[in-house]
Amino acid sequence: MATNPAFENRLETLREQARATGSVSGNGVDIAGGPIPRKPGYHGECVVRPPVWTWEIPLYFFVGGLAGMSPVIACAALLAHHAETARGAMWLAGIGAILSPILLVMDLGRPKLFLNMLRVFKYQSAMSVGAWILSAFGSCAVPGLIALELHARHFFPGNFDAILGALAVLLIIGAAIFGLGLATYTGVLIGATAIPVWNLHRVLLPIHFGTAGFGSAVAALELLGHRIRPLNALGFAAAAVETILFITLEIRKHGKADRAAHEGRSGWTIRIGEIFTGPLSLILRGLGAVPFAGVSFLLGALLSRFGWLAAGRASGSDPESVFSAQKQTAA
Repeated sequence: MATNPAFENRLETLREQARATGSVSGNGVDIAGGPIPRKPGYHGECVVRPPVWTWEIPLYFFVGGLAGMSPVIACAALLAHHAETARGAMWLAGIGAILSPILLVMDLGRPKLFLNMLRVFKYQSAMSVGAWILSAFGSCAVPGLIALELHARHFFPGNFDAILGALAVLLIIGAAIFGLGLATYTGVLIGATAIPVWNLHRVLLPIHFGTAGFGSAVAALELLGHRIRPLNALGFAAAAVETILFITLEIRKHGKADRAAHEGRSGWTIRIGEIFTGPLSLILRGLGAVPFAGVSFLLGALLSRFGWLAAGRASGSDPESVFSAQKQTAA
């Protein structure tokens, strides 16, 4: 069999270096046709398992974020004596509290699998904590909506109506507390995985998901006719934060480790989503085109969720991304 002189010389150099120092530096040799693949990976398989979630999960991220932040706005609206806006926000929360578990069950395939997650509480598991947060949120948001509507319509007379109003306020506060967790835990959930593009942005993702959920709730309320100045100010704030996050994501790149967030279809989906929620929404609000700003934000928030899922698939399927992330972590 013909030998490659350069290959043999390099191999002999490595042997001499190993004898003299006990270790070798630099790259080894690539054995053509041998058991070591030329491309990183293990016998052509992925190093980590890419996410197998389908369209229901990014839609759940979007709906859950919007619904979770709605009671926060409802609390602020009640303090500012905007009762109608609070009612609209709680309708968004109640509908989202019903749709979110439906989307999760659709992805899981069987309702029993979701119920099994509630058998125990594992504080070390973001998924277990998230399942309990979603359940607690629904337990506050739906009864809170019912109590608020009955109180607003004075369905019961006398003191019972006052008691119902107080109960509605308590349930709305509870929904706001659990809603903050619902809107942000999904970013923690994916950031705590071994998928490089998610793990490298584990600080940014909860902030982005929470801000996108908050801005989406504001946009939805405005499109439903609640055109008040405080909501517009909150929309400005959400778009400004999203703009900062967009700039941060564009500047802080990690090379091959997170290229799925910057290149290819997944990268462009994330980038377009961030532009819609950030700079474009900010400009449209500055021009007074509030409905267009709302549509832009909602579309961008939805796109970004699908973009991050696609980036997770691409990054998990890319061995070079995994190895590059491990080198950066070790350094």
